[in-house]
Order: sequence, then structure tokens, then C-alpha cells
Amino acid sequence: MQGLWRRLTTAVIFVVIMVAGHYTGEITFTLMFLFIAAGCLWEFFGLTLDLHTRRDKIRKVLGVLLGLVPFGLVAALSLGWITDPEAFVAIASLLFAPFVFSIFIYELYSNSKEPFANLAFMILGLFYIGVPFALVDFIAFDGTEFRARIVLGLLVLTWVNDTGAYVTGNLIGKTPLFPRISPNKTWEGSLGGVFFCLVFSYLLSLVFDDIPVGQWLILGLIVSVFGGIGDLVESMLKRSVNVKDSGDLLPGHGGLLDRFDAFIFVVPFAAAYILYLR
Repeated sequence: MQGLWRRLTTAVIFVVIMVAGHYTGEITFTLMFLFIAAGCLWEFFGLTLDLHTRRDKIRKVLGVLLGLVPFGLVAALSLGWITDPEAFVAIASLLFAPFVFSIFIYELYSNSKEPFANLAFMILGLFYIGVPFALVDFIAFDGTEFRARIVLGLLVLTWVNDTGAYVTGNLIGKTPLFPRISPNKTWEGSLGGVFFCLVFSYLLSLVFDDIPVGQWLILGLIVSVFGGIGDLVESMLKRSVNVKDSGDLLPGHGGLLDRFDAFIFVVPFAAAYILYLR
């Protein structure tokens, strides 16, 4: 019972913070996702990099900073701190490429036994976590319009899909979906997640009128398909390093990466669809 209350308390606090971050302005929204991206990167490198010496810990910090470069650049553009597209390209070139190649220099002098494995994981963290969170700003900032409710809707749909799949799978799930990676997931559960996701997509369209109902339904399909894949990808990661949770920041729920694994995988596809419409 104590564990259930701990999970419930964490969930309530988490939801309140997320909703407040979406409704208290552009700066708060950006800082919230900056913290989430940094936390996910920190946990990812905690799983993938060896952390025995001071040099290993410096590598972890470098990996987090590298992963945050795309987010910082897009945030500066979205918030209007960079207004000239040519200036944005110039600043991105000055910051991004040298930063990427600086990690090669660090590995050259780090005396690591597996320097290119470290480089591969740092660059993977950049694309797996850093780029999706940078794309969140492209969804939320539409010219002079701030459309954070679309991002909040995607988060809600991701949670609904996960919960719907879990409940349906427990009730009627029989056919394994991907037993090699996640033995408890079933096809019935996944289809239940799709159903609930589409229902809530329609309900969201009644409240969040930034986009019409048809587009919300398509986003619901995107979430239900790629959110499930994102969850499997993180399960594959945790299974490969033999851990249950990515961290312990959220009592009863694991780490930030555990909570945002599906969302991370949803964002690139949702952003591509939304930016295509715009």
C-alpha cells in the first residue's frame, strides 16, 4: 500500500509540474524541457558509459552538454534571441561542429580502453535524446504563436496510450508482442492503447482547438504506433545493460528516461507531420 501511495503522489506532483510548465509561459516551458532533456541524457550516459574515474565523469558531463546543443540552438531561435536565419546558421556552425569534434580530442587524451565506443554512445545520446527534445520547440513555437497545448496533448496521448495498453493487456492480453525484449507486452494491449489513444485524441480536439480533429486523430495514431516502439527501444537498452530502471529520480516510477522514452520516439514523427502541415 505504501508503494502505491508513493507512486500516486509522484504521479500527481509530476502531472502538476508538467501542466504548470506548459501554461506559465515560453521561458518556463523551455526551462522545463531543458531540465527534462538534461536529466534523460544524464541517465542515458549513466547506463552506457563506464563511470569509474574522474575522467569518466567528465566524459558524462561532456555528453550531456553535447546532447543539449541542439536544444539550446532551437530554443534561442524560438524565443527570438536569434532573429536572423543566417545568424542562426552561423552560430550553429560555430557551436555544433567544434563541440562534436572536441569529444574526439577528449578521447584521444582520456586513456580509455574503448574510446570509439564512448564516442558512439555520446553521439547516440545527441540523436536519440538531444534532437527529439530540440524538435519539441519546433512544435510549440509557430512563428509568433505559442502552441504549447499541442505538446501537452502529445504528452497526454503518450500517457493514455501507455496506460490503455497496460490495462487492456492485463485484462485480455494473450498474444506476445515482442517477447525477446518485453515479455509482458501483448498485441491485445497494443490495440487497446490505439483505441484509447484515438478516443482521447477526439476528446482533446474539443479542448485544444489549435489543430482540427482530423489532425489530432492522426497524431493519436502516430503516438500509439511510435510510442510503443519507443518503449520497446528503451527496454532493449535497459536489457542490454541489465538494469530495471534508468534512474530513481521519480519514486515508484524510475527515472526521467523511463517516463519519456515513448515521448522521445513520438516527437520526431509528430514534428515532421505538424511541420509539414504548416
